[in-house]
Parts: sequence; C-alpha cells; structure tokens
Amino acid sequence: MESTDLSLLVSLDALLQEGSVTAAARRVGLSTPAMSHALARIRERLGDPILVRSGRGMLLTPRAIGLKEKVHNAVNEARSALEPERPFVPGELARTFVVHVTDYVLTLLGSVVDRLLRAEAPNVHIRFVPNTADDATLLRDQGSDLAVGIYGDLPQEMRSRQLLTDRFVCVVRKDHPALGKRFSLEQFVGLPHIQVAPRGKPGGYIDDVLREKGLSRVVARAVPYFVTALQLVADTDYLLTISERIAKRFADMFGLEIVETPLKLRPYALSLVWHPRVDGDPAHRFLRDVFLRAARETVGDRHEAPRTRLDVTDPTSGQARKRPRRPR
Repeated sequence: MESTDLSLLVSLDALLQEGSVTAAARRVGLSTPAMSHALARIRERLGDPILVRSGRGMLLTPRAIGLKEKVHNAVNEARSALEPERPFVPGELARTFVVHVTDYVLTLLGSVVDRLLRAEAPNVHIRFVPNTADDATLLRDQGSDLAVGIYGDLPQEMRSRQLLTDRFVCVVRKDHPALGKRFSLEQFVGLPHIQVAPRGKPGGYIDDVLREKGLSRVVARAVPYFVTALQLVADTDYLLTISERIAKRFADMFGLEIVETPLKLRPYALSLVWHPRVDGDPAHRFLRDVFLRAARETVGDRHEAPRTRLDVTDPTSGQARKRPRRPR
C-alpha cells in the first residue's frame, strides 16, 4: 500500500465519522477544498460516492456505512502503533511466561521469585518446565521465554547473564563407612556414584576431569533431579557429587554429611539465557530482573572465576584443549 493510500484512509475515516466535508476537514486539519479533493479521489478509488447530498446535509451510502467501523478501527490501530510506548507498570502486566529450570534453581530461588511476583505483578503466571538439550531452539522458536542453566555452545545470537555461582561437594549418609578418615581420590573412584543429569545425558564435567587423570567412576544411578539424588544417597552407600548450596539446604533434613571432593573442581556459574527477540521487551526485562534480585537476596556471595560450562574445554578454565570435545 502506498503512503497516499494511508493518507486517504485517514481522510475517509474523518468523512465517515463526521458525514460532512467541512467537519471532516476540521477533524484532520485540512482545508475544505483539500478534503473535497480527497473525497473525489476516494470516490474514484472505491467506485462509490460515499457521501450524497440530502437537503442541506449529506448522507452516507450503504457502502460507506459498511466501511465506517472497519476503517475507524484500522486508523486507530495504525495511530497506536506509532504512539510512544506507555511506561511499563509491572502491576498491569498480565502474561504467562515459560521458563526452563532445574529443581535446584526452584529450590534456591523459587519461593523468592514467587514472593516478588505476587507483590509486584500478581497477574503474571509462570510455567516452569525442565531444561532440555533444545533450550536454545525453544527460545528461538517462541516455545519458551527464558532458560536458567549451565550451557556449552549456544547459538551466537543468544543473550545471557550470570545469575549465581556454586561449587561441588561430596555428600554421603552420616553413618557411611567411608567417613572417619581422610576422603581420598581412591575412595572417590572406588565408590558407586549417583549422578544428577537434568538433561538425561550420561557423563559430564566430573567424568571429563577423571578421564584427564586416566581414571573413571561407576555411575550406579543417574537421576534428573537434585532433591531425588539427595534422598537416594541418604538411604544407600552411594556417593553424590553435587552443588554445595542445595546440599547444605537438605543435609540436616536427610541426615547427610558434606565432605570436600578430592578432585580439584572449579566453581561454576548458572546463567539466564534468552533470545534477542525479547531483549528489549519491558515485560521480559522485568522477569529477568526478578530472577536476578531473587539470586542476590538468596545466595548473595559469588565464587571467583567460575566456569561458564561444565567440560574441560571451558574457555574460562585456562586449560589447553587436549582432545576433541565430545557431543553433549
């Protein structure tokens, strides 16, 4: 549609609303002759007189009556698209967000996120869903809005921001036979392990570090949930290497002992990840800020030089690549 068509649409709306050339001209700030010229062009374009004289006034034709509401709505929509955006008010936001998280994130931040949203944006709803290997694709294709996790290679266009950091510790039940002496690397690899694998993939950072040392471990149970792993280790002789923050949260409840891992494992960072299509969306910025505030309130401290992904080729590790990175 040409720009002249759009200007004619505004003139047509004024003519249909006012039913008078003079009044329509005043409505849009044109002279009466200019509006008469616009009416002539509209009549030619539509093949209909639009306004016909009746006594001292003018009447709309049946075609004009049929167009009146449609044209008015179209003009208002076009005007609203060009108007400055209204200031964002969280309390007026009514929207559902889909967020990829683990139960670790929900355990640490879920209650605070919920409290902030109830206080500031009570009509916002969140559907939490598990992390997947396709988080980036779902964010790109609008299947979800935000993801929280540790990622390897993300598409270059993705946006991210560090949310919180954590480090690994080992967890066993309080009366575990391995306690009472120095927990060695030999004991570490000799015990059966529980692995937390939120995305269902075997292996990972710990196995990569062991392999660098020519060692391996036996993963007796792999589970997708952190809390399930903690519950399972409480009733068995399994060893669990897990994030310290959630281990401390449940240690007393489940009767667990936290010990330092004999492996040198660097701390890591969890990040917020989103697609650039929502980078400037005020509602999405508000949601990201809620998660960031919840993290500051809940965990506070930060670990130095955390890894940004959990494999030995992490560029933040300072290590040279010693082997091709396995598909994850």
